[in-house]
Amino acid sequence: TCCRGCSRVACRAPPLLSRRRRAAPGFALGLHAPPAAAAPAAARPPPAPPRTPASIPPTQQPQELLNIILPPREGPEAQKLWVQEVSTAPSTRRDVVLLQEQLDRQLQQRQARETGLCPVRRELYTQCFDELIRQTTVSCAERGLLLLRVRDELQLTLSAYQALYESSVAFGVRKALQAEQGKIHLEKRIAELEEENKELEKQVSQEKAKCEAIERQETERREIEERKHSEEVLFLKRTNQQLKTQLETIIAAKS
Repeated sequence: TCCRGCSRVACRAPPLLSRRRRAAPGFALGLHAPPAAAAPAAARPPPAPPRTPASIPPTQQPQELLNIILPPREGPEAQKLWVQEVSTAPSTRRDVVLLQEQLDRQLQQRQARETGLCPVRRELYTQCFDELIRQTTVSCAERGLLLLRVRDELQLTLSAYQALYESSVAFGVRKALQAEQGKIHLEKRIAELEEENKELEKQVSQEKAKCEAIERQETERREIEERKHSEEVLFLKRTNQQLKTQLETIIAAKS
């Protein structure tokens, strides 16, 4: 049977541990439920350090082996403390089919995304994999421990990819902010350059107007000088003609 709650791992009926605990309001007991409040040091031994799959001997009893692979969960309910262990019952082909149907139903009910990162989909598939490890361990402890190593390696890989994704997202956000700040700076610089360009165009227009005025003045001055020069040349020609005529008259009178 499956635990009450959201887990897909088959569990045994939870035995009663103590009546001295108070139940938290609205607390549902399940494999993935929050652990109960810590008992006094005299009532509970200190927790054992975590063990790696390679250090777990496959010769232990099935229940002890499963308790190492999938630790029992405790939870208060109705002022009592319950502990729930995974089941050692062997699974059949029908159980695997029901597990697959239950997985598909939970994926649809909890609206898990089919692509991309989805915590809901990852949680459901992790629970399904744990149940497959339980079923395999019951029939073959060595194969179950090997699957446990595969699961832990996959979780490490997923955690590394998740950390890399979060780091890349933070890096992208920083770059986007830097690009936005750079864009604001460039827009300000563009506005300054456009204003400077307008000022330079205004100065060019003024210089062109000055050049045109100077050219007009020089043209007028040149026309005046040419007219004066033409008048002087014409005057000198008339004077020369008069002197020539007088000279010829004088020469003719003497002869």
